[in-house]
Amino acid sequence: MDATAAVTPFSTLIRTASHEQHTEAETSTFMGDLLGGRLGVDAYTRYTEQLWFVYRALEEGAEALRGDPVAGPFIQPELMRSAELERDLTHLRGADWRAGLEPLPATAAYAARVAECARTWPAGYIAHHYTRYLGDLSGGQIIRDKAEKTWGFDRKGDGVRFYVFEQITNPAAFKRGYRDLLDAVNADDLEKQRIIEECKRAFALNTAVFRELGEVFPLSA
Repeated sequence: MDATAAVTPFSTLIRTASHEQHTEAETSTFMGDLLGGRLGVDAYTRYTEQLWFVYRALEEGAEALRGDPVAGPFIQPELMRSAELERDLTHLRGADWRAGLEPLPATAAYAARVAECARTWPAGYIAHHYTRYLGDLSGGQIIRDKAEKTWGFDRKGDGVRFYVFEQITNPAAFKRGYRDLLDAVNADDLEKQRIIEECKRAFALNTAVFRELGEVFPLSA
């Protein structure tokens, strides 16, 4: 890391270093079509299914990391999304929503990497935690709004509960606190650089999921 890195907060470094990958994920064709109202609720359902596999890996891994000196401070119950995703999938797919549920290959690879980091590399787990949960608190609200308007879900109700953080009354303050945790992360400069690289990898894994979803739901020319 260069001299400027020593004075630049880690939360700023991680955000700027992954900006290009973040933009690529946000501007994927699938997400553009979904938010543009050009895809049906079946595409939104399939996307929600993929999220469930990733968050299951994130949150099953979280339990063992609560006492970890590096990842432990990031494990916050108010962020957990699996229960909300399961309520959404019950609404979207019915009570037997688990029947026949399969991850796309890219989703399986993404979830496997999250689980591997949770198991073997707590600092790497932070990269996945950051890219998912801070994204949900920010851009996720745009998806919720579009989904409510496009497919008629009740405001903050079944179908979009994944995007509703009922225990976080002030998202801006929560995000500031989260950035403080990043700035104070228990890692040296070399490990911080590895976290940044894993953050880029997380965005690439996410973009691969969007690419495969785009292949499943191509817009007819």
